[in-house]
Amino acid sequence: MLRNRFFWIAAIAGLLLDRLTKLWVVKTMVLTIPPQETIVIPGILHWAYVINDGAAFGILSGSPILRWLSLLASVALMAWAWFGRRMLRWEQWGYGLVLSGALGNGIDRFVLGHVVDFIKVPFVYVPYPNPFPNFVWIQFPIFNLADVFINLGIICLLIGIYRTPDTPKNSN
Repeated sequence: MLRNRFFWIAAIAGLLLDRLTKLWVVKTMVLTIPPQETIVIPGILHWAYVINDGAAFGILSGSPILRWLSLLASVALMAWAWFGRRMLRWEQWGYGLVLSGALGNGIDRFVLGHVVDFIKVPFVYVPYPNPFPNFVWIQFPIFNLADVFINLGIICLLIGIYRTPDTPKNSN
Protein backbone atom coordinates (compact mmCIF):
# COMPACT_ATOMS: atom_id res chain seq x y z
CA MET A 1 0.00 0.00 0.00
CA LEU A 2 1.22 3.48 -0.86
CA ARG A 3 2.54 5.41 2.12
CA ASN A 4 0.85 8.79 2.69
CA ARG A 5 -1.69 8.18 -0.08
CA PHE A 6 -3.69 11.37 0.66
CA PHE A 7 -0.49 13.35 0.10
CA TRP A 8 -0.13 11.86 -3.38
CA ILE A 9 -3.83 12.26 -4.19
CA ALA A 10 -3.75 15.95 -3.21
CA ALA A 11 -0.48 16.56 -5.06
CA ILE A 12 -1.54 14.90 -8.31
CA ALA A 13 -5.10 16.26 -8.34
CA GLY A 14 -3.91 19.79 -7.54
CA LEU A 15 -1.18 19.68 -10.16
CA LEU A 16 -3.59 18.43 -12.83
CA LEU A 17 -6.15 21.14 -12.04
CA ASP A 18 -3.46 23.82 -12.07
CA ARG A 19 -1.98 22.69 -15.38
CA LEU A 20 -5.38 22.32 -17.06
CA THR A 21 -6.57 25.77 -15.98
CA LYS A 22 -3.34 27.42 -17.11
CA LEU A 23 -3.54 25.62 -20.46
CA TRP A 24 -7.13 26.84 -20.82
CA VAL A 25 -6.05 30.42 -20.07
CA VAL A 26 -3.14 30.40 -22.52
CA LYS A 27 -5.28 28.84 -25.29
CA THR A 28 -8.43 30.95 -24.85
CA MET A 29 -7.33 34.34 -23.51
CA VAL A 30 -5.19 37.07 -25.04
CA LEU A 31 -2.25 38.45 -23.09
CA THR A 32 -2.59 42.25 -23.17
CA ILE A 33 -1.30 45.21 -21.20
CA PRO A 34 -3.37 46.22 -19.32
CA PRO A 35 -5.00 42.81 -19.00
CA GLN A 36 -8.47 42.32 -20.43
CA GLU A 37 -10.90 41.09 -17.82
CA THR A 38 -13.68 38.57 -18.17
CA ILE A 39 -16.26 39.07 -15.45
CA VAL A 40 -17.35 35.79 -13.88
CA ILE A 41 -19.11 37.18 -10.78
CA PRO A 42 -19.26 40.99 -10.92
CA GLY A 43 -17.09 42.61 -8.29
CA ILE A 44 -16.05 39.27 -6.82
CA LEU A 45 -14.37 37.05 -9.42
CA HIS A 46 -12.82 38.02 -12.76
CA TRP A 47 -10.42 36.28 -15.14
CA ALA A 48 -7.45 38.42 -16.20
CA TYR A 49 -4.51 36.76 -17.98
CA VAL A 50 -1.15 38.09 -16.78
CA ILE A 51 2.35 36.71 -16.47
CA ASN A 52 4.55 37.05 -13.39
CA ASP A 53 8.28 36.42 -13.36
CA GLY A 54 8.47 36.99 -9.62
CA ALA A 55 6.83 35.66 -6.49
CA ALA A 56 3.81 37.18 -4.74
CA PHE A 57 3.57 40.95 -5.27
CA GLY A 58 6.43 40.68 -7.81
CA ILE A 59 9.05 39.88 -5.17
CA LEU A 60 12.33 38.64 -6.72
CA SER A 61 11.06 39.57 -10.17
CA GLY A 62 13.32 38.20 -12.89
CA SER A 63 15.44 36.17 -10.47
CA PRO A 64 16.17 32.55 -11.45
CA ILE A 65 16.28 31.58 -7.77
CA LEU A 66 12.51 30.99 -7.69
CA ARG A 67 12.66 28.10 -10.16
CA TRP A 68 15.33 26.39 -8.08
CA LEU A 69 13.46 27.01 -4.81
CA SER A 70 10.35 25.44 -6.38
CA LEU A 71 12.37 22.42 -7.48
CA LEU A 72 14.12 22.05 -4.12
CA ALA A 73 10.85 22.32 -2.16
CA SER A 74 9.13 19.84 -4.49
CA VAL A 75 11.91 17.24 -4.28
CA ALA A 76 12.13 17.62 -0.49
CA LEU A 77 8.36 17.17 -0.04
CA MET A 78 8.25 14.11 -2.32
CA ALA A 79 11.24 12.53 -0.56
CA TRP A 80 9.68 13.13 2.83
CA ALA A 81 6.35 11.63 1.76
CA TRP A 82 8.05 8.62 0.19
CA PHE A 83 10.80 7.87 2.72
CA GLY A 84 9.64 9.61 5.88
CA ARG A 85 7.17 8.62 8.55
CA ARG A 86 3.49 8.14 7.92
CA MET A 87 2.04 11.62 8.18
CA LEU A 88 -1.21 12.42 9.91
CA ARG A 89 -4.13 12.93 7.52
CA TRP A 90 -4.21 16.76 7.76
CA GLU A 91 -0.44 16.80 7.15
CA GLN A 92 -0.86 14.61 4.09
CA TRP A 93 -3.50 16.90 2.58
CA GLY A 94 -1.56 20.01 3.57
CA TYR A 95 1.84 19.00 2.25
CA GLY A 96 0.29 17.42 -0.85
CA LEU A 97 -1.47 20.68 -1.72
CA VAL A 98 1.70 22.68 -1.08
CA LEU A 99 3.56 20.29 -3.39
CA SER A 100 0.95 20.68 -6.14
CA GLY A 101 1.35 24.45 -6.00
CA ALA A 102 5.15 24.35 -5.91
CA LEU A 103 5.22 21.97 -8.86
CA GLY A 104 2.61 23.89 -10.84
CA ASN A 105 4.39 27.23 -10.57
CA GLY A 106 7.80 25.56 -10.81
CA ILE A 107 6.90 23.95 -14.13
CA ASP A 108 5.82 27.36 -15.42
CA ARG A 109 9.09 28.92 -14.31
CA PHE A 110 11.24 26.23 -15.93
CA VAL A 111 9.26 25.90 -19.17
CA LEU A 112 8.00 29.45 -19.74
CA GLY A 113 10.33 31.58 -17.61
CA HIS A 114 7.29 33.06 -15.84
CA VAL A 115 4.10 32.00 -14.07
CA VAL A 116 0.66 32.23 -15.69
CA ASP A 117 -1.81 34.01 -13.40
CA PHE A 118 -5.48 34.64 -14.12
CA ILE A 119 -7.69 34.78 -11.02
CA LYS A 120 -8.62 38.30 -9.98
CA VAL A 121 -10.74 39.04 -6.92
CA PRO A 122 -11.66 42.73 -7.12
CA PHE A 123 -14.02 42.60 -4.15
CA VAL A 124 -12.24 45.52 -2.50
CA TYR A 125 -14.38 48.34 -3.80
CA VAL A 126 -13.28 51.95 -3.40
CA PRO A 127 -16.26 54.27 -3.84
CA TYR A 128 -15.65 57.72 -5.20
CA PRO A 129 -15.09 59.94 -3.37
CA ASN A 130 -13.10 57.78 -1.02
CA PRO A 131 -14.89 57.75 2.36
CA PHE A 132 -11.61 56.88 4.10
CA PRO A 133 -9.04 59.32 2.70
CA ASN A 134 -6.32 58.23 5.14
CA PHE A 135 -6.72 54.55 4.26
CA VAL A 136 -4.49 53.10 1.56
CA TRP A 137 -6.41 50.75 -0.70
CA ILE A 138 -4.42 48.02 -2.42
CA GLN A 139 -5.31 45.85 -5.36
CA PHE A 140 -5.02 42.18 -4.42
CA PRO A 141 -2.61 40.46 -6.83
CA ILE A 142 -3.83 38.27 -9.65
CA PHE A 143 -3.04 34.63 -8.89
CA ASN A 144 -3.60 31.03 -10.07
CA LEU A 145 -4.75 27.68 -8.68
CA ALA A 146 -1.20 26.74 -7.64
CA ASP A 147 -1.24 29.73 -5.30
CA VAL A 148 -4.68 28.69 -4.00
CA PHE A 149 -3.44 25.16 -3.32
CA ILE A 150 -0.36 26.39 -1.44
CA ASN A 151 -2.58 28.50 0.81
CA LEU A 152 -5.12 25.70 1.30
CA GLY A 153 -2.22 23.41 2.17
CA ILE A 154 -1.03 25.82 4.83
CA ILE A 155 -4.57 26.00 6.23
CA CYS A 156 -4.69 22.17 6.38
CA LEU A 157 -1.36 22.13 8.22
CA LEU A 158 -2.63 24.70 10.73
CA ILE A 159 -5.80 22.67 11.28
CA GLY A 160 -3.62 19.59 11.76
CA ILE A 161 -1.72 21.30 14.55
CA TYR A 162 -4.91 21.65 16.59
CA ARG A 163 -6.51 18.31 15.73
CA THR A 164 -6.03 15.13 17.69
CA PRO A 165 -3.79 12.61 15.96
CA ASP A 166 -5.33 9.89 13.80
CA THR A 167 -6.13 6.86 15.91
CA PRO A 168 -4.24 3.78 14.74
CA LYS A 169 -6.40 0.92 13.50
CA ASN A 170 -6.44 -2.26 15.50
CA SER A 171 -4.15 -4.75 13.77
CA ASN A 172 -5.97 -7.80 15.19
